[in-house]
Parts: sequence; C-alpha cells; structure tokens
Amino acid sequence: MKSMGSWNEGDWIAAIAAVALFAVLVIGGVISTRKSEEFAGHPRGLFVLFYAEMWERFSYYGMRALLVLYLTQFWLFSDGKANLMYGGYNSLVYITPVLGGYLADRYLGQRKAVVFGGVILALGHLCMAYEGMQGVTDPLVKQADPAINVFWLALALIVVGSGFLKANISVIAGQLYRMTDPRRDAAYTIFYMGVNTGAALGTILVGYLGQTLGWSWGFGLAGIGMVLGLIIFMLGKPALKGQGEPPKALPTNREWSLYAVGVASVGVIWLLVQYQGAIQNLLIVSGVAMLLYTLYEAFKLPKEPRERMFAILFLVALNPVFWGLFEQAGGSLNLYTDKYVDRGGVPTSLFQSINPIYIILLGPIFAGLWQWLGRKGIEPSAPAKFGFALVQVGLSFLVFVWGAQSVGMAALTPVIFVFLVYLLQTTGELCLSPVGLSAMTRLSPAHLGSFIMGAWFYMTAVGQFVAGKIGEATGGESGEMSKELTLAIYSKIGWVTIGVAVVVLVLSPIVKRWMHVETLDDGDPGDDLRGLPQAGLEAQEAGMHPAVRPR
Repeated sequence: MKSMGSWNEGDWIAAIAAVALFAVLVIGGVISTRKSEEFAGHPRGLFVLFYAEMWERFSYYGMRALLVLYLTQFWLFSDGKANLMYGGYNSLVYITPVLGGYLADRYLGQRKAVVFGGVILALGHLCMAYEGMQGVTDPLVKQADPAINVFWLALALIVVGSGFLKANISVIAGQLYRMTDPRRDAAYTIFYMGVNTGAALGTILVGYLGQTLGWSWGFGLAGIGMVLGLIIFMLGKPALKGQGEPPKALPTNREWSLYAVGVASVGVIWLLVQYQGAIQNLLIVSGVAMLLYTLYEAFKLPKEPRERMFAILFLVALNPVFWGLFEQAGGSLNLYTDKYVDRGGVPTSLFQSINPIYIILLGPIFAGLWQWLGRKGIEPSAPAKFGFALVQVGLSFLVFVWGAQSVGMAALTPVIFVFLVYLLQTTGELCLSPVGLSAMTRLSPAHLGSFIMGAWFYMTAVGQFVAGKIGEATGGESGEMSKELTLAIYSKIGWVTIGVAVVVLVLSPIVKRWMHVETLDDGDPGDDLRGLPQAGLEAQEAGMHPAVRPR
C-alpha cells in the first residue's frame, strides 16, 4: 500500500472516484430508508432503476476500458487482431438487445428479463477474473492455454446478458410514468445520470485496479458491481409497483424454456466472438435483408409516410460512419494512449472515463441549446445535426493528428489532445445519438416502430464492427501498431468523414422535406420521449431531447 506522499495522478483520481462512489451510495441509502413512495418528486422505483443501472454500467464500462489492453498485454494478441476482436464483441452487444427486447415484450416481461440478464452478466464479469498461465511471452503458447475458453465464455455471457438487460431496464423506467406525465423528461435525465455516473466511476476504479494490482482485481470488481446492481434490482421490486411484468400469464414450463434458449445462445455467441469473419458475414446478410424489407414496407405506404421512411434510411445509414470513428476510443485510441501519449502516471484505462464525464456536464447544455434555438426558430433539422456530428467527429481526429505531429514524431503526444479528441467526439455524439433516437420514434409508422428502432441499433452494431476494422488497419501488415501509420489512418478517416458531412449538410434540406415534420401528429406535446424506453440509454445515448413542437 503506497503512502499518500508517493501517490501519483492516477492514485489521486482513483481515490477521488472512490469517495464519489461512497457519496453516491450514501445518498442511495438515504433514499432506501425513506418511507415515502416518492423522492424528489419522483417514484422511488426510478431510483431503484438508477442504482441498478449504475452498477451494471459500472461493470460494463469498467471491463470495456480494460478489454483491448487485456487482449494485447495478457493474451498477447497483436494490436490489429485485438482491435478487430473488440469491434466484433461490441457489435454483438448492440445486436442482442433487439432479440432480448422482443422476448421480453412478447413473453417474459421486462423485470424477469432484467433479472435473468443480470445473472448471466454477473457470471460473465466474474469469469473475466479467471486468468490462465502467467509469465508466458510466446503468443502461440499463451493462446493455446485452455483457460482462454473461459475468456471466450465470459465475453459470450456478457453479450447475452446485455441482450436481456440493456433495453428492458429502460422500458421499466418509462412504465413508471403516464405518457402525458410532465416528469418524464426529468426522469430520463435522472436515469441517464445514473448510466453515466456508473460508466465514469467504473472506468476509473475497475481500470485502476486492473492496471495497478492485476487484471483479476479489476474484472473482479466489475463482477462485484454487477452482483450489487442485481441485488438492488431484486430487493427494489416492491417500488416498481408491478411494472415490467409479463404481458399475459406465463406458464412455468414456457418461462424456463425461454431461459434455456438464452443459455443455449451463449454457445452460439461463444463461437462468434472467436471468428470475427462470421460476424462480418452475419452483418452483411442481415443488413441487406433489413434494407430490402424496409423498402418493401416503404413502397406500400402513401407519399408522406413513404418519404419519412426514406429519411429514416438516410439517417440510419450514417450510424456506421459516426460510430466507426467514435468507437476508436476503446480500441485503437486506447492503445495509442497507452503507447504514445504523455500520461503523467495515469493508467491508460482511466482516460475512458472522459466521455461519460463530458456527457454529464454537456448533456443538459445541449438539451437547453436545442430548446433555445427552437424558440428562435433556427433549430437545425435532424439531418443537419447529423452533418454537424460528423464534422465534429472527423475534426476530432484531425486535431489529434495535428497535436501529435506538432511536437515531433519522436516525442510523446501531449495529453491535452486526448481530452480534445474526446470533447469533440462527445459534442458530436450529442448532436447525433439522442437526436437520432428521437427521429426514429417520431418518423416511423406505428406498426413499424419497434422494427425501425431495431434497425437503428443494428446499424450502430455495424458501426462497432467498422470501428474494429479501422482499428485492425492501425496494426498494419505486422499487426503491431505504429505511431506513423495510426496517425496517417486517423488523418484519412478524419478528412473522409468531413467530406461525408459536407454531402449530408448539402442534402439535409431535401431530407428535411422528406420528414414532413409540419404534418406529424403532435397529440402529446412535450412527450418527445415516447417510445424511447425501448431504446436503452447509456453513455452514447444521452436521452435528452427538445420538446416536440409544431413547425
């Protein structure tokens, strides 16, 4: 144990995070001991969900911050291969909630789906704490260790568990309020604060332990966090007031058969996480099928809803472009930070906390900005906001490249440019993710609402895989990252993305006309979050939207 006099910046950051976590838990204890059914004007059930989701995100993002480092430094995969594996894993995490949400809506109900998903997730995170041979330096020998199968199992469990939990816990948050309840927007603001608080604290504490005491310490803490979240959710059942239950009586044998399907799917995912080529083929085939089905449905509609479907396709198609760049954060940018940034003693994984912290600070500002611009009559349209988002994420890499080159290729990149790249990516995210979620719910025909939201997340999954392919390219032919090649790739994707953004901004007036916002049904003014419970809210889904107004 270090004396405080010898603490470096990383030690102090971890200590501050630990104090912040303790303060959050004390507040939770105060809320749990109150006899009133409400706290701060909201149902107690909202705070049960807040803390359950906080711990789940604590685990998920803590593990995510370590993953690519663990792949390269413990399992000795090349930098390129580790990036591809990271992208493939993340893409599966974004696909499975579509299926988990479907099973919950039709059969299980959200509460049972969350409990089942939480159990699977806890097992996955705890399996991550199991390590194989130590001190092996030959990658072939290391990767032949039978213990690597436990690692694949851990990833598969986390993917399947996320599929059952990720969207469904947000559904319950929405069910606590009537659609016309004016507290709904504030409720989702509180909920997303829990999401990002967990993401920030988990990244710092799990990452710190993993990189200073050992991988099993970090992953073990992530597992403990998931268990705590599950316990809070189960003990808080009375505060949910019966929300999230099955839509109709569920026979015991049917319920257990659904759990068996979930367990069996772990085996399928266990194979997929090892073979990224299979994931790529799956994404291509199902993506083409989804596009054809969407066009089939669109051409059956009258002119205005048909053109809205075209607008949806335009917006959804931009998802892989944005997330392909944004998700370099946990992959190639994480490795670059580890190798080539002057970190001043701060463990690499802790930098993954910058984005959720920015989200907490900037989310309310952007929500207010859109409303202020709306009152002035100058709020950008959704496609224009997407264009601005692409400009910012492209610019983030150009600024980063300029910063790295400004001090000379032989010198370490100043850490300020890591903060700048995440700042521009976060502001870009706030122009795209919540705006996109809102657009999907507003523009899609009622009978295709769930399908369109699934398509949105599906294309986000494609973006995660694209991120892995970009990260793989930074490894070059040898698979090992070099500073020169990585910066050259960052410069190229930055300029290409800005070029795409210019095209989007030029086309945005046409796409805006396709949206026909002036004839949208506005029967529930101020209820722009209708349908968003199904979407899930996490660090890249701020969940804050301007009020719906006639235009």
